[in-house]
Amino acid sequence: MTAMKQQSTYTRGLHRGLGVGVGYFSVSFGFGAMAAAQGIRALDATLISATNLTSAGQFAGLTLIVAGTTLWELILTQLVINSRYALMSLALSQKMGRDIGLLPRLAIAFFNTDEIFALAIAEREKLTTPFMLGLGTMPILGWTGGTLCGALAGSVLPLGIRTALGVMLYGMFVAIVVPPAREEKPVLAVVVLALILSCLFAWMPGLKTVSAGIAIVICTVAAAGICAVLFPVPDEEVAA
Repeated sequence: MTAMKQQSTYTRGLHRGLGVGVGYFSVSFGFGAMAAAQGIRALDATLISATNLTSAGQFAGLTLIVAGTTLWELILTQLVINSRYALMSLALSQKMGRDIGLLPRLAIAFFNTDEIFALAIAEREKLTTPFMLGLGTMPILGWTGGTLCGALAGSVLPLGIRTALGVMLYGMFVAIVVPPAREEKPVLAVVVLALILSCLFAWMPGLKTVSAGIAIVICTVAAAGICAVLFPVPDEEVAA
């Protein structure tokens, strides 16, 4: 591939990822503001985003850090929450073929998020290293830059505004979960079961003494496992 062709392909990926980058900026702004409200320095919050690039994992991790949980609980929680990225990377590797080398694959795996995965899978043309690097550039800049701006603003904004920004991610999750939950019974069952289990760990004597990290892991695995047994995917749908 010529240098001009690579630049053109990179630019196309850059344009495809622009919308994701803008969306990431708004959500990570809330993360930065929440981190600042919890006493985490702007530089540290930005470093977290620059090295993780995972919305749910970072918000859960921030909660656990503030709660003073152990390192092993934090690792286990992140492993469970972010396990979907391993499956996404496996699926994406099949579409990339053998033309993309090991080092580019490692870079792509680093910034492989839900939205980037969806854009890459939907791409009709053959995936190339320049396109994938372009696709991940704006999301990385948006997520890291939003965190920095949110952390800096969070140190000077009034408490009410910081609190409102802190629920931004949860509003996004509601917007993502509610539509499929209204249409698909298994999704609704997972949401309701996870909600019930979370309430039990929050209020039930004995269970509420369990640390936040372990509670998140148990609720996630239990809800997903039970619903996988109750609502198995038909073999013909898997094959398709």
